[in-house]
Order: sequence, then C-alpha cells, then structure tokens
Amino acid sequence: MVVERAVKTIVLVEGVSDQRAVEALASRRGRHFDAEGIAVVATWAAPRTSAVTWIVSAHGGSAGLAGLYDAAEENDFRRGLERAGLGSGLSRAGMERLGFYVCVEDLEDELIRALGVPAVERVAAAQGDLGSFRTLQKQPAWLGRPPEEQLRRFMGSGGSRKIRYARLLVDALDLRKVPRPLDRLLDHV
Repeated sequence: MVVERAVKTIVLVEGVSDQRAVEALASRRGRHFDAEGIAVVATWAAPRTSAVTWIVSAHGGSAGLAGLYDAAEENDFRRGLERAGLGSGLSRAGMERLGFYVCVEDLEDELIRALGVPAVERVAAAQGDLGSFRTLQKQPAWLGRPPEEQLRRFMGSGGSRKIRYARLLVDALDLRKVPRPLDRLLDHV
C-alpha cells in the first residue's frame, strides 16, 4: 500500500539547484522535511511569468507557504501572494513576514558571498573543475570581472553544474555564516 505523506508546508524555490540547497541545509541542521510534512517545490518548469500561477495552485489553502526568490522575480512572487489572498500592497518586509525571502542575485550568489572566493575555488578544485573555471576567467568577456561574478557564471554554465554544486556549496558552509535568506527560510519553516 502506498501512503502519501501529508504536506503541511510548501516551500517554493525557483529551480532544482535551489531545492537541493534548501534540502541540504535542512539536513545539515538535523531537520527531516519528509517527517515534518515540508515539501520543497522547484517552479522552474513554469515560465518565469507563471510564478503567480504556481503559487496560487500550490497553496490550495490547506498548506502553509514559504519560499526563496531572486530579486528579479520579486514582482511575480508579490503578485502571486496577493492573488492567493495572502496580502495586498506587500513590501519586501511583508513578504518576509509570510515566509518569502529574497536572494540578491540568486541563491548561488548568496552562497558564493557567504563562503568567499577561496572556499568556492577549493570546492571546484576538489571536483576537478578549477581548470575549467580558470579557462572561463581568461575569456575576453570575463577578464577583469569580479571573481564572484565569474564564479556565478561558471556555476550557471556546463549543463547541470549548478545542481551538482548546490549541495557541495552548502556542505562547505560554516553553519554560523549561512546566507540570510536561506537561514531565515529554514527558521520560518
């Protein structure tokens, strides 16, 4: 007999890499989302403009909602929360009260800044990817750019690299230096 777990809280994130990072941090903190009835849902399958639809359909009125979003997607998430009847004229602080936290660029940016460039480069070296990263740094479009930007680009290239590195970066984090949006999200749920 298959028994479906009861979902008490839905955590909306933009992509699979964000989903893996949230789940990895929860695990590092000794949380058991399955047992707690928390489902982390990546909304990447929907077009960016459909974030509203995802929030409204996922909410269903019976489960709590929380999430992470990129600053560029803030208006979509705000409209979605408002359409779901969870507020009106929501400010960023209002969205946080509902459990939705903004990442400056994206979650990878937050993790890179929290770890620092040398630590992220050590993770890349351990994966055998430091040479590839150094090649990207030499490309004319990336020469002279801040290493944090170069690392973000590197994480976003190479197929599923972003997904692969999500857990690796979270595993490398000092738990006292977790990026604010990720930390607040886990505290909220």
